[in-house]
Amino acid sequence: MLRNPYLPLAAGAVLIFFLALLGGQATGPAMADRLSDRAAEAISDVGGKGVIAHFESASGQPSRHATLSGGKNLSDAVRDRVAKTVAALPGVGGVRWTDGSALAESAAVTFNPQHCQQDVEALLRARSIRFEESSARIDAASRSLVDEVATALRPCLGSIIAITGHTDSSGTKPGNLALSQERADAVRRALIRRGIPADGLRARGLGSAQPVEGLDPADPANRRIDFSVLETVPIKPTPVDTPGPQ
Repeated sequence: MLRNPYLPLAAGAVLIFFLALLGGQATGPAMADRLSDRAAEAISDVGGKGVIAHFESASGQPSRHATLSGGKNLSDAVRDRVAKTVAALPGVGGVRWTDGSALAESAAVTFNPQHCQQDVEALLRARSIRFEESSARIDAASRSLVDEVATALRPCLGSIIAITGHTDSSGTKPGNLALSQERADAVRRALIRRGIPADGLRARGLGSAQPVEGLDPADPANRRIDFSVLETVPIKPTPVDTPGPQ
């Protein structure tokens, strides 16, 4: 007979603690590596040459909070864009610079939604964002066009930007709706990686409901992405925007 009935409970609790600790040590570095890889790609996409995102705590443990270093020769606007891009990545808990420097104040941007709308329409007049067949993966040849769209939209950060996906009439209506939504979502994610704030982007799919005027609904040219700059709203400062010591 056991003299102390609580000993097995205590032993079990200790065992669970150590198993959790070992699990965290096994998965933590992998998580940090994944975030580092995603951040490196995103930083490159927005022109953050020389900036490195470190996903570890002050004690050297893996962390979801990114510490950015490097890029001292970059402008405040680019540093601002880099930090916001990393902060918008799925799984990232927060962002700070190792030197404690401030980011450019987003409220200082001059908005001109109509100008942005015209610039994007001009880009898409002769070209379109294309996807791999029956897929929401953006075709490699269209990535440079997405870069140009992001550049055209950047002067109007603070606006609500609608991203609308369309398909032709081939396929089923539910399938077309789903595919057009997935493609709009893919473009939204691509713009976020290029520094367009996630909270200003709205993605929706309309399937084949709105073909291009004058085109047969089955024409492949109906497979497209449209952008609409809907309105201008003030940007509220966040910890990422708040000025700090230089």
